[in-house]
This record gives sequence, C-alpha cells and structure tokens, in this order.
Amino acid sequence: MIDFAVKPRVNKAQTGVETAGVKHSMNPFDELSIEESVRLRERHGKDTVTDILAFSCGPAKAADTLRTAMAMGADRSLLVEMGDKEDQLEPLQIAKLLEEVVQKEDRNMVILGKQSIDDDSSQTGQMLAGLLGWGQACGASEVTLEEGGEYVQVVQEGD
Repeated sequence: MIDFAVKPRVNKAQTGVETAGVKHSMNPFDELSIEESVRLRERHGKDTVTDILAFSCGPAKAADTLRTAMAMGADRSLLVEMGDKEDQLEPLQIAKLLEEVVQKEDRNMVILGKQSIDDDSSQTGQMLAGLLGWGQACGASEVTLEEGGEYVQVVQEGD
C-alpha cells in the first residue's frame, strides 16, 4: 500500500496511480492489529499467545510491510506473491487466501485491521469468518483473553 503521507500521482497511461519508486507502508489499521497481538502476548504470556504470524499478499515489495510487522513483534511473516496484480485483489480473494493460511498454520484466532485505507471496504474479516464458520467481532476497542485463551472478550465502542 502506498504510504498514506505520499501524494499519489496518476501514471503516464492515465490508468492508475504511479507506484514505481513510491514509498509503501503498512495500512494503519493493520498496524493496530499487530500492536494488539503483541499486547495480548504481553498481558497473557507466550504460553497463551504462542505465535504471531503477519500475512500479506501482493507484489514482492510487500515484504517491506512484513519486515515492519516483524520489527513490531510478530514472530513470523508470510507473503503470498501475486505479481503485479495488487490492484486487482478483491476482499473475497484475500479472505480465501487467509482461510487457507489459517487452516495450514492451524491458527485459532485472526486479528485484522478494521478496513483498508485504499477502498475502505471493511469486508475481508467478515468474509473470512464466514468461510471458516467462526464467530467474529468488528470494530474492537479492547480485546481480552479469558480462561487461558479459551474465550475472547471484545469491547466495542459506539457513538
């Protein structure tokens, strides 16, 4: 994702945004999800939060974003390279990729940012929960693990 502080320019073909030589960064909402994962580990210990896996899909340059996640405290990262198709990825495609990762990596909890900042769709998390048959909580302001990580309590602020 193009860094939110960079002013985007239209490419020469007038078909999209110029991405060559432009700084990329993690979606701020996804950054919050990494921070919350690390906080959960700090509060509940490594026995409860055993492994924090950061995931991204897109071009090879997305590896920079994963390095940021690792620097924040993620244990591992996984990049599914999609070549130059980054502008073509839809929330359902990403949710299906995540579903496969969750199953192969034997995950029992997924924390996602509330929405993307490029299209503000806020669909991937809901689609992933549906594909996995899992419950979900959206717009969490506080997450607490109960009974050794067996249960999750989520607080959601409202207007």
